[in-house]
Formats: sequence, structure tokens, C-alpha cells
Amino acid sequence: EYKRVLPKHFVGPSSYTLQLSNIIEPDNENDWLNQGDKRFNGFLPIGNKKNPTDAIFRTYSLGIATGRDVWCHNFSRQKLMQNCSLLIDFFNNELERYKSSNQTKSVKDFVKVDLSKMSWNRNAFQDLEKGEKYSIGKGMPVNSLYRPFIKSNLYFSKELNAMTYQMGKFFPEKASRNKLICVSGVGSRNGFSALITDCIPDLNLMEAGAQSFPLFIYEDSSSLNGLFGTNISDLSPKDGINLTRLAESALETFDENISSEDLFYYVYAILHSPEYRRLFENNLSKTLPRIPFTKRKEIFFEFVDAGLKLGNLHCDYEGAVPFDVHIKQGNLNLTSIEDPKSFFRVEKMKFAKKGDKSSVIYNKNITIENIPLEAYEYVVNGRPALEWVMERQCVKTDKASGIVNDANDYANETMNNPAYPLELFQRVITVSLETMKIVKSLPKLDID
Repeated sequence: EYKRVLPKHFVGPSSYTLQLSNIIEPDNENDWLNQGDKRFNGFLPIGNKKNPTDAIFRTYSLGIATGRDVWCHNFSRQKLMQNCSLLIDFFNNELERYKSSNQTKSVKDFVKVDLSKMSWNRNAFQDLEKGEKYSIGKGMPVNSLYRPFIKSNLYFSKELNAMTYQMGKFFPEKASRNKLICVSGVGSRNGFSALITDCIPDLNLMEAGAQSFPLFIYEDSSSLNGLFGTNISDLSPKDGINLTRLAESALETFDENISSEDLFYYVYAILHSPEYRRLFENNLSKTLPRIPFTKRKEIFFEFVDAGLKLGNLHCDYEGAVPFDVHIKQGNLNLTSIEDPKSFFRVEKMKFAKKGDKSSVIYNKNITIENIPLEAYEYVVNGRPALEWVMERQCVKTDKASGIVNDANDYANETMNNPAYPLELFQRVITVSLETMKIVKSLPKLDID
């Protein structure tokens, strides 16, 4: 009860009493507001670095942190290698200059920072001080999922990437086959998201750092000579999932063998459950996911089947059937296109009208109309999947370095298809609509 005396000039009662009917107290986790659902703590953690055997996945990792995305990511593999070669040459020249100096200055004071030649970070300063010479042959261009439904070329290198974390264990060779479930980092402002990938994810694939949980872990890959020093055939993958731990607890009532892939896709489906995200929204904003396991076999396999469908959709989004959109200028299949690279070149997509997402101007030749608004319901990392395509399929020039990152390069060089950005937009419409169908049909959680 709180009593306050009001000023004399106040017209009305000379005092008032405020009764606090709801006392706010912290919970066991010392949270005052947005307290989580207590049932969450009874579920199995998806990962546990302190006690890896007491979790669904044996290990997990942040995505690649290059510290210099402008140099180490590019839609063009050729330009990527050229950019990294120039950076390496510049660094090695600075190294020789440093070695030949009296070295009375600290490396930070010695270096002439020129962002048009190189982006410096802590690693580079340390390597310069240690006398480490860089070599383009110590890295490798690989596919990377840079943002949701946006693949890029990554120069994967322990020298040029600030942190590679455990990605060398998940993808020790270019031909490594693996799948990762990537989830939002703790404290994400964009809400919780999950997305599967079969290539190396970028740290900022998800807000607050994408945490990646692997289907497989490659043995002995931590001792490779560099990142790519051993033939993939010499490495033996092991399950990324603690099958024994799960069999002893969550799946103890099942009378048949459950595979690692079953569990992988069960988890992926649970992470997409609207009921799960609603009930445990506050928990997911403060900690990594914990997964409830149903004791009913039929419900378990409903989630497995849904997770497999979602996983195939999201992993193979480039193979989805393009949605049959309406083109304002006419049917492109009936148009004679003399120069496809010029005709389909995209600079920056934008909505045709403010407040209307049913129409998108692709370029001066193409306007996409009658886009189903339901497609925008599929949101990952804080925005609709379609808007990630619109934002990232563009041409962007970095002011400091002058490096150009052109989505048309990926279309022409990697996909050999100038219409790739347009078709990607159409494919992601299909992916979005199908995702929401599956998500809305997921069974209810079987929890107390």
C-alpha cells in the first residue's frame, strides 16, 4: 500500500492510496518480466556444451564469422578469388615491410590501414606480429548459405576468416555431405527461427549468431592439415545425435529402432510448431531450444514426416517448382529474348506500390503481379522469406573497398541461368506457401 499527500492547490482529496494487487517477483531464473513456461526446463536440451552427453546433439557451432564479408563472400567465385588474392598480397607486403622495420611501433600503429586494400581485424594484426605469411592455397571457395534462401561463394580459410568454429568438423571437404539445423542465437530481437542447410552457414544467417546442429560429425577432422588436407574418404562420419541418451529417456517406450534422421527431422518439425513457439516464446528468447518428446509413436512419426517435408523444401529450395506468377509485360515464354543476361539482369527489386505486396518490380522489363499474400506469412529471421530474396538479389558496391557483389554473377556463372533471380523469387513463393501448409497441419504437442 502506497500513500501520497497531494499539493494544496490540487482540487480533490488531500491524499490517495494505491493498492498494489499484483506483486511482481523474480522466478528461479531471476527473471522479473517475460517469465518462461516452467515446463520448458523439463525437456531435453538441443545442445549442452558443459555436458554434451545430456543433450540431443553431441555438439553445435556458430556459423562462419569472416570478419570481412566484403572480401570473403561474393556471388562470383572468380571475383571472390581475385579479391582474396589481392588482400593476401597486400598483407604479405605489409608483413615484409614490418619485418624490415625496426619494429619499435605496435603493429596497429605500424600498419597503414587502407580499406580499399584490406579489412583489418584482430587476427590479422596478431598474424602480422607473429610473422605469419598468408597463402591463397590454404583456403578454398565453397558454397555458403549467407542469408535465408541466399547462397553465396565463401572463401573458407583459417587465415582470412576471423572464426571458423567447428565448421571444419561439419564440412571438412568440399564434397562433404551434411545437414545442419540452424537456429537463432540467444537474445535474438527478431524472434525465434530455424532453418536447415546442406552447406556452410554464415554467422549472421540468424539474428544473434546462427547456432548450427549437425546430422553428422566427421571424425579426426580437427587434426586436418589446414581445412582441406585430408581426402573425404579417409574420414568417418558419426552421428551428430546422442541416440543412446535418447533411447534411455525420451524414446524408452518405443518398440522399434529410431534413426538419427528420424530424430533430426522430429526436432526440425517441433521447432516449426506454432504451438511450441507460442507457449515457449519467452524461454526461446533466453536460451537454446529444449525439445518435448511425445510418448505416442503415431504422433512422433507425424512430426518426423512433417520435418522431412520441411527439410526437403528448405534444403532444396533451388529445385522447388517456380510459382506461376503473372508478368505484367506478357508471357516471357512467348517472348523472343535476344540477350537474356541483359533482359533478366536485376539491380534492385521493389514493391510496385507502397503498402501493396502483391506486385513487385523486378527490373525495367519485368513486373511480377498477383503474388499471393499468404506467401509473406512464412517468416524466417524476422522477415518473410520472399523479402530476403528481394533484398539480397541485387547489385551492391562496398564504398570502402569498391568491391562489387552482383547477384547476376551467381546466376550466370554458378547456375548458368540469367533468369535465376526471377525464378528464385518464384520458387520461394512455392516454398513459402508449402511451408505454411505443413506448419499449420502439424499435430498438437503431446505435453502435460
